[in-house]
Amino acid sequence: MQRSLILPALAVALNLSACSAVDWLVYKVPIQQGNLVEQKQVDQLRVGMSKSQVNFILGTPLVVDTFNPDRWDYVYRVAIGGEITKEQRFSVFFRDDKLSAMSGNLKPSAATAALELAPSQN
Repeated sequence: MQRSLILPALAVALNLSACSAVDWLVYKVPIQQGNLVEQKQVDQLRVGMSKSQVNFILGTPLVVDTFNPDRWDYVYRVAIGGEITKEQRFSVFFRDDKLSAMSGNLKPSAATAALELAPSQN
């Protein structure tokens, strides 16, 4: 009697633990989402640039705020296995359709330090 119950119980236990036992063997594809903005692109930005010039340098923004069309957000994320491993945020602000400020993970280099920096907004 007991021997006939041991084998099915052992099979159930092995099946339940199988998923977690080989989890480290399974390759998880890195998933990249959003717009990657690089330092060299940020260094090309100048106060007074038009929206089309900024769009040419940075590309189409991931998010254009419906309630504030003078703010463009560029968000970039890398997730592996559902866990975010890298996240970068960069925002540009316009006044009268001209670039007035920017904020985020990237800052202008010393050559472009004249650009007004907006306070970090998360």
